Amino acid sequence: MSKHEAGDEKYEVDQMHDVNTEGSHMAAEQVGLKRDLRLRHMIMIAVSGTIGTGLFLTSGKTIASAGPGGALLAYAVIGIWLVFVCQAIGEIATLLPLPGAFNAWGGRIFDEAFSFQMTWMYFINWALTIPAELSAAAVVVDFWLKQNNNTSFPPWIVPLIIIVIMVFINLVGVKAYGEIEYWFSILKVCTIIMFIICGILVDAGAIGNPKIKYGMDAWHIDGAPFKGGFMAFMGTLVSVGYAYGGTEMTGVTAAESRNPHKHVPKAVNTVLVRIAAFYIISVFLLASIVRNDDPLLLNADGTAAGAPFTIVFQKAGINAAANFMNAVVFTSIFSAINSDFYVATRMLLSLSRNGWAPKRVGYTNSRGVPLFALAIVTAFSCLSLLTIFIGSGKVFGWFVSIIGSIIFQSWILILLLHFRFRYCWKAQGRNVNDLPYVSWGYPYGNIIATVIGIFCIGATCYLSISEGKPGPKPDGSDPKALSDWSDNRDAYAQGLLGAWFPWVLSAILFVSYKFTKGTKMVKAEEADLDTGRFVPTESDKADLKVTGPLWKRAIKFLI
Repeated sequence: MSKHEAGDEKYEVDQMHDVNTEGSHMAAEQVGLKRDLRLRHMIMIAVSGTIGTGLFLTSGKTIASAGPGGALLAYAVIGIWLVFVCQAIGEIATLLPLPGAFNAWGGRIFDEAFSFQMTWMYFINWALTIPAELSAAAVVVDFWLKQNNNTSFPPWIVPLIIIVIMVFINLVGVKAYGEIEYWFSILKVCTIIMFIICGILVDAGAIGNPKIKYGMDAWHIDGAPFKGGFMAFMGTLVSVGYAYGGTEMTGVTAAESRNPHKHVPKAVNTVLVRIAAFYIISVFLLASIVRNDDPLLLNADGTAAGAPFTIVFQKAGINAAANFMNAVVFTSIFSAINSDFYVATRMLLSLSRNGWAPKRVGYTNSRGVPLFALAIVTAFSCLSLLTIFIGSGKVFGWFVSIIGSIIFQSWILILLLHFRFRYCWKAQGRNVNDLPYVSWGYPYGNIIATVIGIFCIGATCYLSISEGKPGPKPDGSDPKALSDWSDNRDAYAQGLLGAWFPWVLSAILFVSYKFTKGTKMVKAEEADLDTGRFVPTESDKADLKVTGPLWKRAIKFLI
């Protein structure tokens, strides 16, 4: 419930308060939302955002393309970049928990045109992610259908059923979204932990074939550890970025957190542990057990049958490994689509409340659900029905290329916004220690992350032009040669579109808005760093204090 008392500059939305400064007021984006996300939701949502089809399905192609060393290096490099991106998000989102998150900050500290293009691009990212995940769901179900020799089942049925379920969940409200993400995240975390234990035992020869001790043998075969050299390593960066995509979601969920001062820092501080535990260790074990020349790693059909996780479970003697992993991947996809719907609707809400989309789109009902935004996102999700005409695997591949590049763009812009935020904060005579959360490693961590980001983006654009350009079209006498040429042409077009689409569209959005609206760069001294700030109540402050015996504090630290 929102309220505003006449003659008073103080607003309240549930537990949301504005700082009591002259002329300050509740940010328009925050009105009508429900702060129903608890700490356990926030942390598990952050976990859920990083574990999905990117890790379970595409990690095999990464190892096959770049070898064990190249794959591990790619995940480590992107992971370092992401750690400091999340620290930047944590610092500002704790202070300003807005549904537009980092996309809304640009208009306050840099230029309104910057925020306009960034918010629209982030919405496009999630609007495309939904059909990508729905296409992946169709591929996963197709695996079971083929096992039962069922070829008559329409491919569009699965996406349609999931869309209907997602609409129902989002109509219930943010609390339902948080609960579903919490339990699905537990399933995914348990799967990863089980895999790590199983992988260590298989690698040591304790289970599976007792005569085989894998050790580091896969790192010394022909082509390993850096198969294909530096160019192959660069070619894996976009797919690895897609695998990590969604970690920055903490900045969006902060707007509906019960206590951002407590929940956001805890969520972002788990990023380093999650990257080390869920990605680096998993990829290391995968690369040590499964050879990079294993034909199953190419996973051409996109199902869990050839996923590296499945191969490891099979080597452990788990006969139903393919079915088990397919079930895990399907629930992961369902969880990811749940998050995609949530973020996409909140981006549309932010666009509407800032005047960058029709006003009606920003309407929220009594449950805090943006109904018209949900209808638009549902319409976008129907792009997944392209699987009827193109094929699920191809649709998924095209979307991954575009989404991975948009994710890279968002991350590099978040770092630039953090630099600008700190500059504005100091220019107004404020002390860094007054921030409710101070990111660690600034500015050196941000500088390192920015260099990594520029390298990744530059490598992606360079490879899209220099690698895989198709030659002359065969005359058709050799069907296989013609098919290979067609696949090469599609891959080249996919790379070009993925690498350059985000930057071309961003430039068009930024320039068109700046010149039509005549926006100017915000002066550091005039930057709005107060509107919509979260000021904790006394109960919130008490919640920040860690009390009780050591075991209880340890549990609170973990969850």
